[in-house]
Amino acid sequence: MLKKYERLCERVTIKGILKARSAISHYINKTNLIYYSELSRLIGCDAFVKHENHLPTGSFKIRGAMNFFHNIRKEEVEHGVLVSTRGNHGLAMAWAARWYNIPCTVVVPENNNPETNRTIESFGAELIEHGHDFYDAQFYCDELVAAAGYYYVEQGNEPDMLNGIGTMGLEIFEDMPDVDAIICPIGGGAGCASLLRVAQAVNPAVEIIGVQAANAPAFYESLHKGDWTVLDRADTIADGLAARSVFQLPYVIMKDHVRDVVLLDEDEILEGIRQALITTHNLAEGAGAASIMAALKIRERLAGKKVVLIMSGGNLDRKQLELALA
Repeated sequence: MLKKYERLCERVTIKGILKARSAISHYINKTNLIYYSELSRLIGCDAFVKHENHLPTGSFKIRGAMNFFHNIRKEEVEHGVLVSTRGNHGLAMAWAARWYNIPCTVVVPENNNPETNRTIESFGAELIEHGHDFYDAQFYCDELVAAAGYYYVEQGNEPDMLNGIGTMGLEIFEDMPDVDAIICPIGGGAGCASLLRVAQAVNPAVEIIGVQAANAPAFYESLHKGDWTVLDRADTIADGLAARSVFQLPYVIMKDHVRDVVLLDEDEILEGIRQALITTHNLAEGAGAASIMAALKIRERLAGKKVVLIMSGGNLDRKQLELALA
């Protein structure tokens, strides 16, 4: 079943990532890598935060979306693109599609964040609400593709998406080539897999540590079972971590190289949001704050090291913010 993705992973390369940087630099700026003294004191290391939450749609996903549209043949998307999402992927694809003048339809679960829904529509995309969670929305997309001929963009399984996201890693190594460890949230896995590709090319000694919600530990379970795993449920307040599985392409890239995944319970995710506010003065979504909380949880292992924490996104709704501050 994974043979197809083993072939696709050969298209996620440092050369492809360098080409992606040239393509997307016309639209988005490099994000800051900032040292925080109080965060460093709490963890006991030199802690730097990579601020992907400062990108135009509030997350790292815009890197992949812009590179996807730059490389896709126009005849493949003449009927428009279709995406399923809890938020950040849909925001990124809607924003990028507008630049390339390509129709975009976004399918979200029925209980999706209404603020995110409104923003997706403000970017000019058509919004459809369907199903209980991301997986229900994803399955519904199969029906729409058959009926309307959309190009379905399965975010984690598009090599050009991963090459675009990999530009985040290039920026990290350019700013801090002597980094010891990078902590990255894992939902669908594209961010961590792309980061790993850069580390393998630049400095394989750098430790890549993943973070998942204990209520959605798909990659963690896959590692322990030795096979790609789909969970029955993924009920977590961290939308960016609420995946019943990682995508197959990131799984193939990560499975033999990312051996450490920190699991956070729901209270720890909320504490991460609070710590992001206190120590960095940034509003981070649950997934975006997960790296900070993971570093605090394993601080003994990180003592004295130079550590980069990926703040993957900042699209936190008011209800979750109030819950975090309560």
